[in-house]
Amino acid sequence: AMLRLRLLTWDVKDTLLRLRQPVGESYAAEARAHGVQVQPEALSQAFREAYGAQSRRFPNYGQGQGLSSQQWWVHVVKQTFRLSGVQEDRILTPMAEKLYQDFCSARNWEVLPGAMETLRQCCQRGFRMGVVSNFDNRLENILSQCNLRHHFGFILTSEDAGVAKPDGRIFEKALRLGGVPPEQAAHVGDDYTRDYRAARAVGMHSFLLRAVGQDKEPEVPPEHILPTLGHLLALIEK
Repeated sequence: AMLRLRLLTWDVKDTLLRLRQPVGESYAAEARAHGVQVQPEALSQAFREAYGAQSRRFPNYGQGQGLSSQQWWVHVVKQTFRLSGVQEDRILTPMAEKLYQDFCSARNWEVLPGAMETLRQCCQRGFRMGVVSNFDNRLENILSQCNLRHHFGFILTSEDAGVAKPDGRIFEKALRLGGVPPEQAAHVGDDYTRDYRAARAVGMHSFLLRAVGQDKEPEVPPEHILPTLGHLLALIEK
C-alpha cells in the first residue's frame, strides 16, 4: 500500500552533504598557512579524540551549559592542534576561528550524488520538507551555500531544539513544525540509532540510507533501506 505521507524530514551529514576531504586535511592546510607542518592523519585522530571528549563533557554543543556552539567548536579545534603538538596560543586562536568560519561554507561541504534531484522531485510531489540534524546553528547557512535551503520549510538543529537525536523530542518538535501526525511523516537518514530507530520510536516512518557493503543492521526490513537517495520515491510510492 502506498504510504500516506505528507512530511519528509532529512538528516544532513552523510545523507545530503558530506565533507569534501577528511577533517585532518583541512586542518593541516590551515596549519601550513600559519607556517606549521602537521600530518593530516595525526590531526584526524586528534580531532576524533578532542571531539569525543568535548561531546561527553558538554553534550549538544554545550546547550544549557552556558557555552555558545562557536566557543564549543573553537575549543575542539584548539585541542585538536594541541594534541598534535601545536601549542602556541597566538596561532591556535586565529586558526580555530578561521576553521570555524570555513566549515560554515560550501568550501568544505559537497552535495551527495542524487540529493539535489531527489529533493527536487519530493518538492514537486508536494511533500512538506524539513531538516532534523545534530548540528549547530551554522547549518542553515551551509544549506544555503550548497543551494539546498529552498527545499525545506524548516531547519531544526539539535542546537535549536536543545536536544539531540536519538532523543524523541527533536522529532516531536519537527512534527509540530511540519503540522502533521507521526504516521504521515517519514525521516531519511544514514544512522541506524539516531535516524532510523529514533524516528520510528515516535511513530514516524523512516528510511535508512546505506551504501552497498555497509554492515547489515538488525531488524531493518529491505523496504526501509535506501542503497541511494534515488530509491526513495519508488519505495514511498510502491
